[in-house]
Amino acid sequence: MKNRKNQPASQPAHRKEGNRVLLWMRIVRPQTLFASLCPVLVGLLVAGKNIGYAGINGHTTAVLTVVCALALQILSNLINDYYDFRRGTDKKGRVGFSRALAEGQVTEQQMRVACFVALGVAVVTGAVLCYVGGWVILAIGVTAIFFAWLYTATDYSLSYLGIADIFVFLYYGVIATTGTVWLQQKAVGIDLQWANISQLLPAFYAGAVCGLISICVLAINNIRDIDGDCESGKKTFPVRFGKTAALVCLGVIVALMPLFAWLAFGLGWAMLIIIPAAYLYYKVLRAKGAEYNKCLLGAGLVNLCYVLLVWLSV
Repeated sequence: MKNRKNQPASQPAHRKEGNRVLLWMRIVRPQTLFASLCPVLVGLLVAGKNIGYAGINGHTTAVLTVVCALALQILSNLINDYYDFRRGTDKKGRVGFSRALAEGQVTEQQMRVACFVALGVAVVTGAVLCYVGGWVILAIGVTAIFFAWLYTATDYSLSYLGIADIFVFLYYGVIATTGTVWLQQKAVGIDLQWANISQLLPAFYAGAVCGLISICVLAINNIRDIDGDCESGKKTFPVRFGKTAALVCLGVIVALMPLFAWLAFGLGWAMLIIIPAAYLYYKVLRAKGAEYNKCLLGAGLVNLCYVLLVWLSV
């Protein structure tokens, strides 16, 4: 009779499926999704202050805006994982959060399918938003998808040239927030004339804070990965100018946050964003190795703090 004592029990099918779900939840990097969620929430708060409750059209548009924004960021994350793996930038046992492709947990084919799923969700929800918001939203959506691909996928990728910060500031900041306000106004039948486009300036300034926080996320990531990026030819800001210059630049970015908050909402709660942002900067200055991962999570919390402060301000 065979001894079955030391044979591992086969895993139930439902547990295997549950593990796959958890794996894909980790692959989409939920800890990074505050970057796309928070500027949309800020835009909804600013729009609520301007036009009040928007009714069923406004609420539906708001939900679709959130879903579309998250789908676009997930698409960007997946494309980033796929091409960083193919370039050899992501390796097994990396200091940063582990990557499923590098660890052999998913195949390249599975990652490509996931990219098309995220793209499909973004296109379907985006099509409805284009119907509401017109050509302005179409232009935002098309360029967002293009830059998500350009971020890593070509020989002239934004992240490898070290200019991704500009696009992070725009698409995870001012464009996301002002676009959300534009959509909410269109959803309730307000036709904003280009002559009165200055009415969107508060949304622009409010979104700029979210954009600066997202630049912090990118900066922390690049400071952590400076050695590996040097080896793979990724010309990020820290690689080009050094870690000290990157830390100084990060300090300037933090100092600009209360200024833009003041431009958006005047003296008030929103300016207190300097407190969690300054604490995050302090932690980054002291961080080493895998400690930067905690700082990345902290940057997401700073973004959430800002949403709360905006809610108190409006």
